[in-house]
Amino acid sequence: MKAQKPESTQPKSSSATPQTEFLFGKINYQLLLAGIAVICIGFLLMAGGGSEDPTVFNDAIFNFRRIRLAPTVVLIGFGLTVFAVLKNPKKN
Repeated sequence: MKAQKPESTQPKSSSATPQTEFLFGKINYQLLLAGIAVICIGFLLMAGGGSEDPTVFNDAIFNFRRIRLAPTVVLIGFGLTVFAVLKNPKKN
């Protein structure tokens, strides 16, 4: 019986370099950044409304912008980020 030579364990050289593939596509990252920006805008809309004097009550904290608009903007931002994560990058 002849002894078999062990094959080399080194990969064959090729001129093509392996391409790294990202998990998400470019549009996914753009949507994700847009969603984060919308969330930040919502939190900025919630800011303020305090009183200079702690013994004086200021009704500005309960205005439309802080009670209705800002939380809605934040929820839209969260929805946009969820959509960005779930969107299939392979489809156009």
